[in-house]
Amino acid sequence: MPARPELIRPDDAATAAAMSRAMNALTALLVALGEGSHQFNIVAERTNDTVVTADLSLSAGASPLRVEHTEEGYLRFFALLTFALEYSTIRRAVLVATTADEPFPRACGWTVRDGWLHPMDRRELQEALTPCPDVTAPGLPRARPVPPRRAHRGERP
Repeated sequence: MPARPELIRPDDAATAAAMSRAMNALTALLVALGEGSHQFNIVAERTNDTVVTADLSLSAGASPLRVEHTEEGYLRFFALLTFALEYSTIRRAVLVATTADEPFPRACGWTVRDGWLHPMDRRELQEALTPCPDVTAPGLPRARPVPPRRAHRGERP
């Protein structure tokens, strides 16, 4: 019996698949954000109701390609992203990327559901970026049901 029965060790194949998705997601985010200094924050609620956070500061540049980060920060962030995408021990999670570089400072956010990153709309992102007491990373938006998608004119239902 595990020392903490509320946390069950995920299957190795599920973890490997989630690691692959985490690497692909992080690579896609860096490509989409482009050159500059980026801050990634992830906050997750575990199935035992504890909240865990990780952050990662990356500086990406081209010619030649370089990515600068601390090893400890990268490993913690990557592990939490992997377990959020694996989702057997994580109830919900939010990932926020901010870039302060001029001339295009920006913030982008994703919720992690069912093993995938889903873009946040502007309201969800604003709610996630609202400072929370005693938490350095963005907060988790309140869970709410997703309304059914309506078919657009000329589209099959």
